[in-house]
Amino acid sequence: MMGYALLVLGLVLWSGSHWWKRLAPGSRQAAGDPGKGIVSLLSVAGIVAMVLGYRWAPVDPVWPVDGSLRHLNNALVLLAFYLFAASGMKTAATRYVRHPQLWGVRLWAIAHLLVNGDLASLILFGGLLVWAQVSVYLINRDAPYWDKPERPTVVGKEIAAVVGAVVVMGVVGMIHKWLGYNPFG
Repeated sequence: MMGYALLVLGLVLWSGSHWWKRLAPGSRQAAGDPGKGIVSLLSVAGIVAMVLGYRWAPVDPVWPVDGSLRHLNNALVLLAFYLFAASGMKTAATRYVRHPQLWGVRLWAIAHLLVNGDLASLILFGGLLVWAQVSVYLINRDAPYWDKPERPTVVGKEIAAVVGAVVVMGVVGMIHKWLGYNPFG
């Protein structure tokens, strides 16, 4: 039970810290620069609580898992990592995807829900999927018009984003194996 409580606490800390600016802009603005530290501290605390909660939660099956979806999971996670890289590097994808990092979180969460059918996974990945979806709504509510960025002229950024995504995927895969989860087969 402690694992589930930590998972929920982690999601609340993560979501609350990220939504503070959108849900209580006056309070966030009044906090000034120290508010950034508060957001960072609450975010890190949320991540720690989610990781520990997930590790400590019992494996309570909710739906059957189809192992053949592992390859789709890996493809979606690779695309999610690319979207994160694309966002930071301002590649061509940012002309077509308004919120590339939040799209990356959504794809990552969906991918993990495909291959994990237990309650802890539903809480963690489903909760982060909901967080990302609500975040998009809140951002779009506050800034409904999107000025698409100019088309990047440096092709090397695209190559670097793809290579970076593949490298991160490999590192994350090794970490998963080290933790006892083999995402590649």
